[in-house]
Amino acid sequence: MPFPPSPRARSGPRRRSLLALAPAALALSSCTGGGPAGDGPSAADRARARAARDSEELVERYDAVIAARPGLAKRLRPLREEVVRHARAFGGGRTSSASPSASASVSPAGSPSASASVPSAPSAAVPGNDKDALAGLAAAERELADRRAKALGGVPGELARLLASVAAAGAAHVYLLTEGDA
Repeated sequence: MPFPPSPRARSGPRRRSLLALAPAALALSSCTGGGPAGDGPSAADRARARAARDSEELVERYDAVIAARPGLAKRLRPLREEVVRHARAFGGGRTSSASPSASASVSPAGSPSASASVPSAPSAAVPGNDKDALAGLAAAERELADRRAKALGGVPGELARLLASVAAAGAAHVYLLTEGDA
């Protein structure tokens, strides 16, 4: 008489298979940022912080140009405010939407005054005429948009979409600064 089949019929992977796969699964989970909290900021966090800093520095450039070339203020304020929103979207908090003249003190001749509060070097020198001042802002926007576009492949999806969107806005700013006649 044959024995009846065991009620504990095995279905699915065996214990040995699971034990063999456990180290590989653990290694994969640590590669995706799921490691211990003491590892420091992830690559995405560092990219987000850098993007926020870059936008904040760009706001400082806008502030310096607006302070040095007040005739451009009406044209530049909407672009500046958009850059402030970009900094906030990346988690920046240092930049405010306060009056540009409150955060930068540059003499009309284009050289920083003794009481200048603009800390970054790029915003320290503002050209003496409107055309060159706009060209300088456009070059800063273009360089930043290009750098953000190149960073897209190294960041996760949502941050990549944000970087792409802000890079596209930067490209539009370049157009408005160089081609747009307002």
